[in-house]
Amino acid sequence: MAAETNYVILGTGQLGLAIMDELLARGAAGSLTLVNRSGRVGETLPAGVQLATGDMNDPAVVARLCADADVVFMCAQPPYDKWPELWPPLMQAVLEGLAQTQARLVFGDNLYMYGPSGGRPIREDMPYAATGRKGKTRAQVAEMVLAAHRAGRVPAVIGRASDFYGPRVTDSAFGDRFFDAALAGKPADLVGNLDMPHTYTFIRDFARGLVTLSAEESAYGQAWHVPSAPTLTTRAFVDLVAAAIGQPVRPRPAGRLLLTVIGLFQPMVREIKEMLYEWEEPHVVDHSRFAEVFGAQTTPHAEAIAETVAWYRARTPAS
Repeated sequence: MAAETNYVILGTGQLGLAIMDELLARGAAGSLTLVNRSGRVGETLPAGVQLATGDMNDPAVVARLCADADVVFMCAQPPYDKWPELWPPLMQAVLEGLAQTQARLVFGDNLYMYGPSGGRPIREDMPYAATGRKGKTRAQVAEMVLAAHRAGRVPAVIGRASDFYGPRVTDSAFGDRFFDAALAGKPADLVGNLDMPHTYTFIRDFARGLVTLSAEESAYGQAWHVPSAPTLTTRAFVDLVAAAIGQPVRPRPAGRLLLTVIGLFQPMVREIKEMLYEWEEPHVVDHSRFAEVFGAQTTPHAEAIAETVAWYRARTPAS
């Protein structure tokens, strides 16, 4: 990367750390600061990367931490089951804080706002038609970001990915519940119809797409679907995992009825049920618009899965 740019990454979870890796791999010149509330990260940070502590719900804190930033990546998010209550005020605080700076905002988003696609390819020009609470919340938050850009308050761009997987990704359809069980030779929990086509995004490809958008002035004021490897069925994805592990994987898919019953006792399962439609119909994400403008570099699923399996094998039980 040519010019010296100061970066701040809000959030030190799976996406924030993947963006850190991507910036360092591109030889980003300038400062790189991660921000979270605890002041702790579950791994040793590379030399030169700073860690700052702050409450992102406070606009004054956001303004202070991002005062010298050129680009701010928003990767923090509230607990999954608290999105309607906590997401809008969090994003409002971040936008109010950044409006006091000269920083540009890059928001790592998902696809929940579109709602069921009816099997049609999911494009950026689809209406926000979600009816569930999480989907409607994501629509509200995305509109807040784009409205801030239109008003001239915060230059902003949104990059959206499908369900992602990869190193450090533990809380996902293909997260630790699946990979830990698969490596142990136990039934591996999944949801929905395994034979439906489903776009999955490698976390490093998501980070690459967001970093690309951050540097492209023409991208701002819009939402883009970052490139993902070719769509395949969930069953085909499982077969690639089995090949990487070197042993059969026994997927154990849960349907709507089972999720309803389990959800009576487990609130998080109730939240997952809202999004089950993604695995009951073809869930195919179209990133052709991004590819036509910026190009598309993606990691083949077999290669990405092999890297993911290696990460799960190497991590300690306490991580």
